[in-house]
Amino acid sequence: MAIKRYRADYDTTIVNAFEPNFETRGTGSNMGMADVMEVFSVYGRISSASQELSRLLVQFPATTITSDRTAGTIPGSGSVSFYLRLFNAHHSRTVPKDYKLVVNPIGKSWQEGVGLDLETYKDTTNGNTGANWMSASNAASWNSVSGGGDWVSSSADYRYEQTFETGLEDLEIDITPLVEHWIEGTVNNYGVGVKLSASYEAVGVSGGVGNDQSIQVNPNGATKSYYTKRFFARKTQYFYKRPLIEARWDSSRQDDRGDFYYSSSLSPAGDNLNTLYLYNYVRGALTDIPDITNGDPIFVNLYSGSSEPTGSALIQSIQSSHMPHAKAPTFATGGWVSTGIYSCSVCLTAASTPNSTVLDPLFDVWSSGAIQYSTGSIVPLTLKPAQTVAKPVYYLNITNLKRDYRSNETARFNLYIRNKNWQPTIYTVATNTAPATTIPSASYRVYRVMDGFEAVPYGTGSDLYTMLSYDESGNYFDFDMKILEPGYEYAFRFAFYDPALVSWSEQAETFRFRVEDYEY
Repeated sequence: MAIKRYRADYDTTIVNAFEPNFETRGTGSNMGMADVMEVFSVYGRISSASQELSRLLVQFPATTITSDRTAGTIPGSGSVSFYLRLFNAHHSRTVPKDYKLVVNPIGKSWQEGVGLDLETYKDTTNGNTGANWMSASNAASWNSVSGGGDWVSSSADYRYEQTFETGLEDLEIDITPLVEHWIEGTVNNYGVGVKLSASYEAVGVSGGVGNDQSIQVNPNGATKSYYTKRFFARKTQYFYKRPLIEARWDSSRQDDRGDFYYSSSLSPAGDNLNTLYLYNYVRGALTDIPDITNGDPIFVNLYSGSSEPTGSALIQSIQSSHMPHAKAPTFATGGWVSTGIYSCSVCLTAASTPNSTVLDPLFDVWSSGAIQYSTGSIVPLTLKPAQTVAKPVYYLNITNLKRDYRSNETARFNLYIRNKNWQPTIYTVATNTAPATTIPSASYRVYRVMDGFEAVPYGTGSDLYTMLSYDESGNYFDFDMKILEPGYEYAFRFAFYDPALVSWSEQAETFRFRVEDYEY
């Protein structure tokens, strides 16, 4: 699982715009229960330099994010990115183009309220619960005498921008530093505000009185209008359009036990490394090895042999070009990956095993001091150049796919992949099933079958959050069904990276399943 979504707890829109009478501003109005939120700036509608603004407030469950960090559901700081996502709501009014929206944390507790009216601003709080332009709650005004929210923007960690060219784009901004502050407790979580950047909000001058007290002082603001950008709110009926913070991280593990290659002059030095994993299960649960948890190292030696380790540990290859005279070690130092999981990187030349045959395995022995923890086996491969350009075509199957999944479960999917051009000999037909192929760079996406809506797109850019892991049994991945709206049929599709084409190639197979929200 490398993607988790945290939907908003509260949201609302606040305005200083005029009501339809063109005399009274709607600064006391609340829109906490509306199914959309709105951002706009109107210049000169009432007078030659009148200012009318709309901003939105959204708050997310930072305590839940913190609990997931503590439980290990999401990785530690530096290994995960958090994206603020708001989704465009189509409407019949005009839409501005070529502008910037700015996101800042809010510096004060506020109330969502129960208002609905985004048109005439008749749902006023009048001392009831709910934030508006002038007040954060029924008990407290905003710190600014001109209202508009308390915006924290003292550093880069508290200010984020996105440019909208057509005006119809969704908002998607990496706000990782801010979320990490919430988790650490160094910034109070009062949510974020979204407004037009100062140069796009209408000009405002100081000195207003009466109803004009709500004018924002902005002498270098815009002298044109930007009306109106709408996003879906958390009350919308559309499950996938609700505001959210999306945590993304690369949780894939590349275990080369089933794809172990001897070092070769055909390969760059870095590509000669093979990563091996040790999984320590105690009564069915991954558990840290006590001695390793206490800081002791774990070492990995390789041995040759026909059925068990024999002789001395094999000398591993030196990969560092700046250490040409270094003495090659017989062991690699392993490291802790996550609870109960350890890994190491090793490399070995075929010349290091002169007494073995091509069919003989290698044995990896994991130990610390005099304690030996595990012995595994590896069937090594050798690189061979080809005489033709490879054009692989694959057969795919999810071997453990079920028809239905519960909406609150996380499922592991095992992907069997075979080259369709596999040509067995009489011997291999008689003795083996078709060998599985491991794809080092594979990604998945999920779409809703009914209308093709893409619930989870491929994560193949800077955030590889849909990458598949692999081990000696093949490729696999974990998926959190909470991401999907229950009651619908979905499908997985897969794409493999083709290094020859320097691009991703989507495979033909589709794998369907349903997500159900059972009440029993």
